Amino acid sequence: MKSKNDGCKTVAGTENKQGVMMGSAVILTNGSLAFEDAKTAHGLIRGTERFRITGVIDQNSAGKDAGEVLDGVHRDIPVYAAMADYLAARGEKPDYAIIGVALCGGRLDEKWQALTLDIIHQKISIVNGMHMLLGDNPVFKAAAKKNNVSIIDVRRHKPFDQLHFWSGRIFDMKIPRIAVLGTDCALGKRTTSRMIVEACRQAGMTAEMIYTGQTGWLQGNPYGFILDTTINDFVSGEVEAAIVSCEQEARPDLIVVEGQSGMRNPLGPCGTEIIVSGNIKGVILQHTPFRKFYDTTQNLGCRIPTIESEIALLEMYGTRVIAVTLNGTGGSGEELTTYARALEKKTGILVICPLEEPMENILPVLKQFVQDHEQMPDTTPREKDNFRA
Repeated sequence: MKSKNDGCKTVAGTENKQGVMMGSAVILTNGSLAFEDAKTAHGLIRGTERFRITGVIDQNSAGKDAGEVLDGVHRDIPVYAAMADYLAARGEKPDYAIIGVALCGGRLDEKWQALTLDIIHQKISIVNGMHMLLGDNPVFKAAAKKNNVSIIDVRRHKPFDQLHFWSGRIFDMKIPRIAVLGTDCALGKRTTSRMIVEACRQAGMTAEMIYTGQTGWLQGNPYGFILDTTINDFVSGEVEAAIVSCEQEARPDLIVVEGQSGMRNPLGPCGTEIIVSGNIKGVILQHTPFRKFYDTTQNLGCRIPTIESEIALLEMYGTRVIAVTLNGTGGSGEELTTYARALEKKTGILVICPLEEPMENILPVLKQFVQDHEQMPDTTPREKDNFRA
């Protein structure tokens, strides 16, 4: 992954599609492993095909297993207090150190910058998923060159000539697709998307995930783009292009598109582009019943709308919520189960708690959706409204 000149590497979200595995990696969380800020680390701990995760560096959880810290599941990923402890225990350097947090504003503070620079001076390449591009910083760039390592900025913008403008090709795509959208950000949409794909594959159903965030790329998904680094004019085209590429190359039984933020989250209202530009007819809606305000907006009083109103809103876009998935953070297991069964009874829609219940419970709904899609008449805007691509 090292470049020929300065040791820095640009990642536009589409490279390394065929040979996914890049090497061994440790995850840097800098004391945040047990908190929501480390959601990038959490995704990698749960699984990645792009890196072989050999440890986590986190002073507050040192001596534990990272999986047990995350959700009580032992995953044989030890946590070390510092890189020196990792090297002493393992006797060899990892190929990469991945910044495992997603901080508000996408900027690394001075402590994080010092930690990352120290890793580079130990001749270990850095993988950075933050908006702050380390490869553009003269100090980091010089350090990478001096130590002959790479800085991989996952969120670097795609070159202009690689961006796609929406073309209407999506209406020619035949493979059924669903989107995992949410009522807010930081709910686990990517985790649910991955679990759906895994459940499908275990049941003999081929499925592919379209990633739309940096962690999806880090986990090794071959199809997708990073939405929040894409110029707005090209978001719709990138949604379409990722789906078209997946259908033409992989030909799965089902395509699962990862959503971002929330439909009405004022900090980043996302979802409409995915539904409309991706011609999505089925939605899995992720919700957290115990969070009353949009993430980080409690002081502003920005309340999350009711899930019933969110379902109604989605239906206005011509799609259908085929299942609801719940994040139980903030409530007890009993409270979550009670809420799930009540919502199921009220809406008539399947409700699943992915981290508490078997994900295969969603398979009958997905299979029915695929079957219904095959029998669905083709009523694209081109035909109904004399649409011209």
